[in-house]
Amino acid sequence: MRISQIIPIFLVVFALLAVSSLFTVDEREYAIKLRLGKIEQADYKPGLHIKRPFFDEIKKFDKRLRTVDLPAEEFPTKEQKYMVVDSFVKWRINDVLTFFKSVGGRSNQAERRLATIINDSLRSAIANHTIQEAISEKRNSIMEAVQKAVNAEAAILGIEVTDVRIKRLDFPQRIRVDVFKRMAKGREKVAREIRSTGQEEAKKIRASADRQKQEILAEAYRTAETDRGEGDAKAAEIYAKAYGKDPEFYRFYRSLNAYKSSFNSKEDVFVVQPDSEFFRYMNSSTGK
Repeated sequence: MRISQIIPIFLVVFALLAVSSLFTVDEREYAIKLRLGKIEQADYKPGLHIKRPFFDEIKKFDKRLRTVDLPAEEFPTKEQKYMVVDSFVKWRINDVLTFFKSVGGRSNQAERRLATIINDSLRSAIANHTIQEAISEKRNSIMEAVQKAVNAEAAILGIEVTDVRIKRLDFPQRIRVDVFKRMAKGREKVAREIRSTGQEEAKKIRASADRQKQEILAEAYRTAETDRGEGDAKAAEIYAKAYGKDPEFYRFYRSLNAYKSSFNSKEDVFVVQPDSEFFRYMNSSTGK
């Protein structure tokens, strides 16, 4: 084989060896170098690094924060009533060597073990509290205690739990209907009490309004009668003065008003003697 043919082959082999001897580590990754299956190095910083071809194997792991939704579980409360707890956890690798040794670097296995740890911690925490405490402001302190307990056990996996939260806390379906019925009865009782109180207040207000109405009407009637009496007295006084000044004219005026009142319709019929006292001013303006 000629040298001109060997040189290109040599260059290709050299390039392949050079490429297989280099690897990069991203700032978002951890890297472990295995030599013949044994851990050789794990403290790699971001950048370009060298390895032995065919002998060294590089394992990379994501160091970013991960979120895992845990399956809903039923946990008993302090009152021995079961609640459905739906939660999630945020975690990340903080010790890549421990992580690799404990779960072989498999994230799914780490998450299964982490779910078991969290469920045990949640079960213990919920069992020490009532339903009211679990859904009140004390819920945050419960989750902080759960996170602290989980981190203590998660350390053996080489991971750190940054947050554990309950997304939903509810009664199981089999007792939810009964709970809702009890809640509805409680609300109905409160509604009846409020309605009864309202009716009593309405009766008091209505009675007070009726009493005030009667008082106002009585006062108005008294005032009206007083004014009417004063008006009648004033009219009588005026009539008396007018009568005293000209009695004959007063009698004439009263007779005209009587004629007007008696004959206010064309169909009226009045049977009386023509020379009666009633028609005295019909026969003569002087009434004689």
